[in-house]
Amino acid sequence: MDLPADAPEPSGEQPGPGLRSDAERNRERILAAARRLYASHGLGVSMACIARAAGVGKATLSRRFATREELINAVFADRMDAYAAAVAEALTDPDPWHGFTGYVQAVCAMQAADRGFAEVLAMTFPAAKALEERRAEAYHGFLDLIARAKATGHLREDFTDRDMPILLMANAGVIAATADAAPGAWRRLVGQMLRAYAAPGTDLPPLEPAPAPTALYRAMVRLTRPAPGPEGDTE
Repeated sequence: MDLPADAPEPSGEQPGPGLRSDAERNRERILAAARRLYASHGLGVSMACIARAAGVGKATLSRRFATREELINAVFADRMDAYAAAVAEALTDPDPWHGFTGYVQAVCAMQAADRGFAEVLAMTFPAAKALEERRAEAYHGFLDLIARAKATGHLREDFTDRDMPILLMANAGVIAATADAAPGAWRRLVGQMLRAYAAPGTDLPPLEPAPAPTALYRAMVRLTRPAPGPEGDTE
């Protein structure tokens, strides 16, 4: 339960030599709780719920992270670094088409591994400047990757950089809908989309089997039910 706004807060940040270490421990507790909740429930988790999960008051959370965007930036900075690194690695592949397909698969796998990051990749956060700078870096690398893949004749000429956000939004939806019932369904989507992007006669990675009908039915039923939120999150 959150404390009244005027109540003293048991943050552990008392004056004295231990202030810095106590503040850092609180920060790490907040980040750990946010990572856990964002990964399992997405970015809709309230700041109050994160504070409760971290065992700190809302005032302590606000001192460490004044806005939701600041917290998201801190939580996903390393993942956005990995996202940018995936583009850089793809650009070093001597086969540009293989680099392109490997990049698409790698980024979609990042989405599947962390529901919160799946949403980050499909959204923008103008106030989270560091996050957006890394996204911009990855974007310009992706433009180069597209040009190289098209030069091989394997990537369709009508593919554009705007097709990637469409795929990421679609993949995020599939991940959210099938996470429990058919967790590998996203691989089928990505495989089919790579076939749509490829020029005729292009070699393609093997296509993942389609999910079982019963698994898809469970996923479709799940879509009709409200998504459960973190326990105690009423905001």
